[in-house]
Amino acid sequence: MSDITSSKRKRRVQILKRLIVVFILAAILIPTAASVYLGLRVRELKQEAESLRVEAAQMEAAVEEMQEKAVREAEPAILTEEDGIRAWEEQAEETAEKPAVQSDIRKVYLTFDDGPSIYTDDILDILKEYDVKATFFVVGEGKEPYEDACRRIVEEGHTLGMHSYSHVYQEIYASREDFIWDVNVLQDYLHQVTGVYPDIYRFPGGSSNQVGTVDMQDLKDYLNEIGITWYDWNVSSGDATGHLSKEQIVRNCTEDLEKYGEAVILLHDAADKKTTLQALPEIIEAILAMDDTIIVPITKETIPIQHGKAKS
Repeated sequence: MSDITSSKRKRRVQILKRLIVVFILAAILIPTAASVYLGLRVRELKQEAESLRVEAAQMEAAVEEMQEKAVREAEPAILTEEDGIRAWEEQAEETAEKPAVQSDIRKVYLTFDDGPSIYTDDILDILKEYDVKATFFVVGEGKEPYEDACRRIVEEGHTLGMHSYSHVYQEIYASREDFIWDVNVLQDYLHQVTGVYPDIYRFPGGSSNQVGTVDMQDLKDYLNEIGITWYDWNVSSGDATGHLSKEQIVRNCTEDLEKYGEAVILLHDAADKKTTLQALPEIIEAILAMDDTIIVPITKETIPIQHGKAKS
C-alpha cells in the first residue's frame, strides 16, 4: 500500500515539476513574443507615419506652388526697383521731360536712392574730398542705425529727399491712402531725425512704374497739392539692375552727358552697392573734367526731370 502511495506522490511531484517548467517557459516566451510583435508593429507604424509625412509634404508643396502661381498671376508686372528702372529704360526717352538749357553751364546732379546704408559715410567722405554736393533720396524703415548719416547729409549741405518709408511696393502703391500714409510717416521721421522737412520725392521704381492698381497720376497730384516736387532721372548708372563693374558704372554715368543741359544721374546707396562707391571718384573726376560742367544738388529751383508729366 505504501509503495502505491509513494508512486502516486512521485508522479504528482513530476507533474508539478513539469507544470513549473511550463509556467517558467511561458513566463519567458510570452513577453518575448509580445515584445517581438510590438517591435514589428511599431516599425510598421513608423513606416506608415513616414509615408504619410512624405505625402503630406508633397501635398503642402503642391498647395504652396499653386498659391505662389496664383499670387504671381495676381501680382502686377513690376515689383522691384530693378523692374521699375527697366520700365523707365523702355520709355524714358519718350516720356521724360528734358528741361531746356538755361545757360551755357551744364548741371549734373548726382542722386543716391535707398540709403542711408553702411556706405553713406564713405560716399559723403568722397563728396567732401571733391567739394561737391549731391542729393540723397532716403528710406526710413529700419534705418535707425544710420540716423547720424542722415544728419550728416543735411549738415554738410547736401539735399535730403524722400524715397518712401517702407520701400515695399505692394504697400506703398496699394492705394492712394497707403501712399499718403507712407509719405507723411517718412517726412515726420526725417524731421524728427534731422530737423528738416524734405520737400522733394522720388517714386520707388520711378514715376512711370506700373505697380498695383493705384493711378500714379493721383499720387503725383497729391504731391503737387502738398508742395512736394518729384524727380526722376535721365541718366542711369545701371547699378540697380545687376552687379556691374566699376568701369561700366563710370561709362553709364558719363558717356552721354554731353546730350543734356541738365543731367540727373541715378545711383544707389545700399549695402550691396560697393562697386558704386568704388566708381564714384572716377565719375566725379570725369564730370569735373568736362568743359562748362558743374555738379550741384537738387533744390526747389531745379527743373524736374519727370518721366510722366503731372497735370497742371
